[in-house]
Amino acid sequence: MATGNSTKRYETPNHPYQGERIAQESDLLGRYGLSNKEELWRAQSELRDYRREARSLIGDAQGDLDAANEAGSEFVARLQKNGILGDNDALSDVLSLDVTDVLERRLQTVAYRKGVGNTPKQARQFIVHGHVVVGDARVTRPSYTVETAEADLVDFDEGSPLADDLHPERAEGQ
Repeated sequence: MATGNSTKRYETPNHPYQGERIAQESDLLGRYGLSNKEELWRAQSELRDYRREARSLIGDAQGDLDAANEAGSEFVARLQKNGILGDNDALSDVLSLDVTDVLERRLQTVAYRKGVGNTPKQARQFIVHGHVVVGDARVTRPSYTVETAEADLVDFDEGSPLADDLHPERAEGQ
């Protein structure tokens, strides 16, 4: 008997064989270096949860204003801290977010954009193999959500052979 958490953390598409959706998903998989569609579906479910919470908070704002405004501002602050919302965005801006806003905050994407790897897939490999740190902590999960304060702290581990600028796998111009 299997142990552990058996709850799925994502929802699959309602119609599995839609050519246009499949093409869009394949494009996102390549662009962000995701290993399978499950990772994309998790990001979409995370975005769906954000939107659901925002709709709920907007609806609550019609009733008890003080409590709703406080809860809404805490929610917006959390999304701003994670970099999903900008500094000037409001609760209503959550409804216009796209799945790419969530995918851009993954460690894999942030590391690739900082030049840790030549491709998103190479950045993923470096993360999984333990060559990348966020601040002082080694993180081996490519799906780790990088907060805005941590974005500048993503780099190679000092003990990694890849920390050497002359390593052949290093991206050009680092």
